[in-house]
Amino acid sequence: MQDSASSNVVSARVLESITEIDSTLWDACVPVGNDYNPFLSHKFLCALELSDSATAATGWKPFHLVVEHRDDLLGVIPLYLKNHSQGEYVFDYSWADAWHRAGGDYYPKLQSCIPFTPASGPRLLCHRNHSDARPILLSACTEIAEKIGVSSVHITFMEEPEWGTAADYGFLQRMDQQFHWLNSGYATFDDFLADLASKKRKNLKRERRDALSNGIEIDWLTGPDLREEHWDAFYQFYLDTGARKWGTPYLTRDFFSRIHQTMPSETLLIMAKREGRYIAGALNFIGGNTLFGRNWGCLEDHRFLHFEVCYYQAIDFAISRGLAKVEAGAQGGHKVARGYLPCATYSAHWIADAQFRDAVTNFLQRERDYVAEDIADIETRSPFNSTIDIGALRQAARQDTPLSTEEELDPSAQDGKNSEP
Repeated sequence: MQDSASSNVVSARVLESITEIDSTLWDACVPVGNDYNPFLSHKFLCALELSDSATAATGWKPFHLVVEHRDDLLGVIPLYLKNHSQGEYVFDYSWADAWHRAGGDYYPKLQSCIPFTPASGPRLLCHRNHSDARPILLSACTEIAEKIGVSSVHITFMEEPEWGTAADYGFLQRMDQQFHWLNSGYATFDDFLADLASKKRKNLKRERRDALSNGIEIDWLTGPDLREEHWDAFYQFYLDTGARKWGTPYLTRDFFSRIHQTMPSETLLIMAKREGRYIAGALNFIGGNTLFGRNWGCLEDHRFLHFEVCYYQAIDFAISRGLAKVEAGAQGGHKVARGYLPCATYSAHWIADAQFRDAVTNFLQRERDYVAEDIADIETRSPFNSTIDIGALRQAARQDTPLSTEEELDPSAQDGKNSEP
């Protein structure tokens, strides 16, 4: 392939396992500091593959793309060759059905994402010496897709700037929403509560009190406090959740042992204990300035315990670490009443067939309009009191900089620079 900017030949190669590239090379393309995302790291992707969680046998054949100029690494893309649409959280089942009814083969397709992980983050991972390599990575991706003859390429839960670049290179734009908690520079959970409308504040206090009313205690386990026995307990919770949803758990027990060995300081288990026995828990991952909530499960049902373990304790932890936000996973409009706000998520889709691409384009335009309207509508019903500038709060979270109290409450202090674009 050609780099149009320099007319130099650029090569792209496919990795059938993340272990085929040295971890230091891959991680040189992963953002650091406040932008660090643990799901993009070599060790996390390695844990998925070596534990037999994300493999060809489970429908997630590793197909990671490495793009180089001579021996100079330009960037990488986490990529999978898929024969189904499970474990993605951006649903294209209706597209696959329409394609099949028209006589085509929708699968295999190429999917750039983190398996089983609906967390936002970059997908076009440029080497830190080549921050402008996104167009080259996108071109390499579509050229590989054409060469192997897949129906489509899907880049999901990407960052908004990447989304815009992808549109310039023939990818269709899709929007959805999640619910994230955004830090306004709170020192304590009570500071957060003070920003809520009176009725919402009272409801949250009651839910927290009732969740722990049966003698339940909460443990935060991260770093050296984590032990295999904790993962044994949590895995039973995880299996129970899969059984309740009539599904098959994606992650093997070995996956949890591997992240325990390689990334304990980036892992947080919030565990609920009653009468000396763990009964429920939530798995979280700690990014540079974001806490990512992932999996939940329980062996006993207690009212509001899910909210306490997954949402309120996550907020408590984020405040204690000075993190800018909590991403609490996919779906869940009920999170709004608990202080989480609707936030847009972005994906881009390259469709090989021109006629089908036109049909998808029309659908996505209507869908984007609907999502934007829904976010605006939900925001008018946020639990925050009228003094809170939601636009400023969103802008600060985008910049991973929690607002100070003065900035939050005094719109004149913002001088327009933090308003919603």
